[in-house]
Amino acid sequence: MIRFFDLFFSALGLLLGWPALLLIALIGMWDTGSPIFRQQRVGRFQKPFILLKFRTMRPGTASVATHLVSNSAVTPFGRFLRRTKLDELPQLWNVLKGEMSLVGPRPCLFNQHELIEARVRKGVFNARPGITGLAQISEIDMSTPELLARVDARMLQSLNLRAYFRYILLTVSGKGTGDRLRL
Repeated sequence: MIRFFDLFFSALGLLLGWPALLLIALIGMWDTGSPIFRQQRVGRFQKPFILLKFRTMRPGTASVATHLVSNSAVTPFGRFLRRTKLDELPQLWNVLKGEMSLVGPRPCLFNQHELIEARVRKGVFNARPGITGLAQISEIDMSTPELLARVDARMLQSLNLRAYFRYILLTVSGKGTGDRLRL
């Protein structure tokens, strides 16, 4: 049933949101010269997939977890996109393709070995990664891999339709700040 809602809401979001997506892409073109950011991430069953986001950092920024990147790498428009979570909108395409869910553990990078090991031990990779989840609304990011894997596993064990909609509504209403940046 969750997959049905993933398909329905991602298709609806892309269909109704295309003017906003286009406007953000045009502003992003002016801001960084390359509005869409593509990055290989760890997906379900540890299979790689290409995650899509609006670019919030200057091109050429190191491909590491956000908490390891200097705050100065984020552009002013990128700060706005992160604060409003609009940078995540292109991931609706990942959801529609079946690589992600609206709700699930945030997909990590292949160089985040400690997090990958912790998630393997907790069985987190048996689920599709998500745009949001319990860790995001609880302001737990990838800088604390053991805690993140524990929270992800707890979320997946209790994920039902009610929790699914709760995580989405809390995210849309502004709960959680996303990945922390180093000061």
